[in-house]
Amino acid sequence: MAIDMQARYLKSHEWARQEEDEIIVGISDHAQEQLGDIVYVELPEVGDEVAQGEAFGSVESVKAASDIYAPVSGVVTAVNEELEDAPELVNQDPYGKGWMIKIEPSDPEEWDALLTPEAYEKVVEEEA
Repeated sequence: MAIDMQARYLKSHEWARQEEDEIIVGISDHAQEQLGDIVYVELPEVGDEVAQGEAFGSVESVKAASDIYAPVSGVVTAVNEELEDAPELVNQDPYGKGWMIKIEPSDPEEWDALLTPEAYEKVVEEEA
């Protein structure tokens, strides 16, 4: 299981990485491994508002469907449209080409509430 040491995490297995004024969001390597082959990704529209801890979309795999939760509140500034035609990018490169949305955060303090990579590793170990 790979972990992006530059990212922060939610217990529900989403990752968030700060890039300039935006937060890039996706699901962790662990999450995509648990789901198996992802066949469909549902994402919000640019301009939609998301709230920390609330579902903003979903991923469907051959095994299950799962909601995706926002790590921070804010406005969606970009959506990875490549996932419409190539949802398998989430499996192949969860921290790179498999990113899902970018958020302009409305409350910078929410970042501090996210799990560090080390804390997230413990969450995954406890689930195993």
